[in-house]
Amino acid sequence: MYQQLFEIIAPVLIVAGLGYGWARLGKPFDLATVTQVVINIAVPCLVLSSLAKLTVDLAAFGVMAGAAAATFAIFLALGWLVLRLAGLPSHTFLPAVALGNSGNLGLPLCLFAFGETGLALGIAVFAVSSIVTMTAGQMISAGRLSPAVLFKTPVIYAVALAIVFMATGTRPPKFIASALETLGLMAIPIMLLALGVSLAQLSPGKVKVSGLVAVLRLVLGFGGGWLVATLIGLEGAARGVLIIQSAMPAAVFNYLWAQHYRRDASAVAGVVVISTVLAFLLLPLILAVALGG
Repeated sequence: MYQQLFEIIAPVLIVAGLGYGWARLGKPFDLATVTQVVINIAVPCLVLSSLAKLTVDLAAFGVMAGAAAATFAIFLALGWLVLRLAGLPSHTFLPAVALGNSGNLGLPLCLFAFGETGLALGIAVFAVSSIVTMTAGQMISAGRLSPAVLFKTPVIYAVALAIVFMATGTRPPKFIASALETLGLMAIPIMLLALGVSLAQLSPGKVKVSGLVAVLRLVLGFGGGWLVATLIGLEGAARGVLIIQSAMPAAVFNYLWAQHYRRDASAVAGVVVISTVLAFLLLPLILAVALGG
């Protein structure tokens, strides 16, 4: 099991490590330009390409989406409270506390644990996470609850169009789908390289704060997922998938918003990396609970 988990997590750490090494060697890397390209081109294409080709049962999708929405509400409320008590800025750290890596890490784990059924249910959580990330996550980082923030974000239109494709069972023309997939494929590696570059700017004094926030993400995620699954009576694969997806480490997108809105991006990068390493160590426990029925 650890070998399979390592194969999922290792590419994340390797690519981020390359970015870190690039920055430490003093090579140029324009974070501002890269962030704009990712937000306005790569990520919208990735979201639309991924969601538009899904084929899932809408009833089961709806139940999982509702459960996921409940967990995110808990994460945002409790995360805000704990950060406030700790004297840490919510605009910087709350998205990282509330939003986990339910995509490129969570989905393979759902498939590994529950097969195709788990993957389909995991995609429902991922879809909700994408919407929350691009709405609440972005507005929290921006520091203002304004519709204007959303209307200026291409990925919102990508999510809306993807939902139309999912609901109608249609697909974009093949040549458009190929172009979307090609552009979307660059999102993750570029974000990970930028993550590593930002880590090179992380001061030793911030490592402790990043570590504390990383632990909060994992504890709150696991606890919140288990609580919601228990309260609404989820069973089997649905219960396990919600726990797995909720307990994932901080998503790379949180770093993206911190960089874009000039928050403490290096500290958020530390949260992403530290929570990912800790999650790798804790995954046997998480899977044991998820598979326990």
